[in-house]
Amino acid sequence: MKIITYKIGILLIAMLLFQTSCDDNFAEINRNPTVATSIDPGFQFSLVQLRTSGGRYENWRAGLIYSSMMNQHMAALCGYWNGDKYTFNGGYNSSLFDRAYGEQVKDMQDLINTLEQGEVGDQTMLGMARIWRTVIFHRLTDLYGDVPYSEAGLGAIAGIDFPKYDDQQSIYMDMLSELESAVGQLGSGGFGSADLIFGGDVDKWRKFGNSMMLRLGMRLSEVDPGTAQSFVGKAIAGGIMTDNSDDAFLQHTTGQGINLNGIGEVLDKSNGFGDDCPRLSATLVNGLVERSDPRLDILGVLPENGGGHNGLPNGLDETTIADNATGTNINDFDRVNPLIVSVSSPMMFMTSAEAQLLAAEAAVRGWGSGDAASLYAAGVSNAMNQWAHYDAALAVDPSVITDYLAANPFDEGNAMAQIGWEYWMATFLNEYEAFANIRRSGHPDLTPVDYAGNVTNGQLPKRLAYPSGESGREPFEAAKAAQGLSNDFSTYMSVPVWWDVN
Repeated sequence: MKIITYKIGILLIAMLLFQTSCDDNFAEINRNPTVATSIDPGFQFSLVQLRTSGGRYENWRAGLIYSSMMNQHMAALCGYWNGDKYTFNGGYNSSLFDRAYGEQVKDMQDLINTLEQGEVGDQTMLGMARIWRTVIFHRLTDLYGDVPYSEAGLGAIAGIDFPKYDDQQSIYMDMLSELESAVGQLGSGGFGSADLIFGGDVDKWRKFGNSMMLRLGMRLSEVDPGTAQSFVGKAIAGGIMTDNSDDAFLQHTTGQGINLNGIGEVLDKSNGFGDDCPRLSATLVNGLVERSDPRLDILGVLPENGGGHNGLPNGLDETTIADNATGTNINDFDRVNPLIVSVSSPMMFMTSAEAQLLAAEAAVRGWGSGDAASLYAAGVSNAMNQWAHYDAALAVDPSVITDYLAANPFDEGNAMAQIGWEYWMATFLNEYEAFANIRRSGHPDLTPVDYAGNVTNGQLPKRLAYPSGESGREPFEAAKAAQGLSNDFSTYMSVPVWWDVN
């Protein structure tokens, strides 16, 4: 398991230098009163990685309450878990936007500006920083649509307090170009131990950058297949993640504040946290049971009230649960296994399982080399093995994986559905990515809920809404008009982003 070797105390000092208040004043969050060149780039890169992993605030609201519920990894009875019922809470919707622009984007842009000046650092550092910038922005645009991009984070650098919103198509074209160029910059040097993901391993960064290019290229599969095929082919040819040693994650600790896993801060009951509302969704549990999938005992723990594994149906509340045939009390349903939601758990950004499954999809489409069945098997195997990163006790015996693949063989005629299901399983707890890929691929084919008071007319949500504080500002108003959005922010959850044409 990876160990953070950089001194967290130094990071906390750096964090305080960059701390901003949580409000909706874009001018404030787009400026940074600190002179970036006074900060060691290694400290700054570590800080940005930690902030991208995120804290309790955004992981709870945008990650769990909305994304995990909407993609039906989890379910809840509590009304404030709005994503389960497609109801609207503006502050929860905007939480990732608020935190990303207030912290991640600004600090990342400061670091890149410092490295581009050439006064400190090297080209490999710059390549790594550009790749990480793409990690930040692709989450934002996938969740919100058109967002500030080309001018974002330039408040202190260029005096741009209210950056324009770029359209998602141009953002994607630039992110793909950035990844291609950034991977080409990777040589010797880098951040060393200040890199909390790969410990400065340039070869792993190269695979990660190409795998990100594969992910983003495939995101365009339905809206721009020509561009998708081009970048998917480049990514695979350049070399992508192949095994679990390539997985991109940040290993958290049980230390203080910024180094806690944000999901663990919500669900880790052993450390004084623990929102008791969420349970594993019936969609997930029933699918695992149907396939005799060994991950059932990895992801969930048996209900407190006894019986076998049991998933909670989405879209129920404390009253309507009484009419449910599989259980009428919250403790009749599986919790998430505490071994994977500790405050010291790793936070996954991309795994070799995802890369191999996307390569399998590319092979099915005729976009990449390799045998689709072999790539699929590798993806499934890696997806089962990835849980050992969380706890060695969760390692899956190779014979069990072999048996699973034999019982669930690759079916070329049903390949997209199979790959989509396995990708959804591989991205459990990476809820932003799971929600994005379901919208892109249509798999798994989820049955939406139609809870009273929902804001999507009983259809699967398509995005989250921007902060209400953006209303009235010219850049936002222009983006709103370009996307066909109304003045009612609750309606945004029904409007697809550019690449979502399913």
